[in-house]
Amino acid sequence: MKISKLLHAAILVSDLARAREFYEGVLGLKEKPRHSFDFDGVWYDLGENELHLMAVPGPLPPAGERPRRDFHVAFLIDDYAAMKAHLVRLGVPLREGRHGLAQLFVRDPDGNLIELQQRLENS
Repeated sequence: MKISKLLHAAILVSDLARAREFYEGVLGLKEKPRHSFDFDGVWYDLGENELHLMAVPGPLPPAGERPRRDFHVAFLIDDYAAMKAHLVRLGVPLREGRHGLAQLFVRDPDGNLIELQQRLENS
């Protein structure tokens, strides 16, 4: 018995409409159909994986109260420079990765940490 791949990552959001603006408008994700559940949410197709946004009542802890090393979702990107320019153009606060990796870190409107990484030849 073994785990063979990640099926989906789920992120809690306090305002689904605001989160959709970020994930669809800023990151360019495309919604996919989802089953009927007893909570609001939206699913995104990421090829062999999915991202699930799940709405929760009440506020989440503020991003400033979360540690730098935080729960996060990492997306593979194909053009680091283009993504960085896109985020800067939209005014999205970002942090670049260390250790020679092509990584960008941003937070969604609820403070969830999102990693955007381009694979380099030696990584």
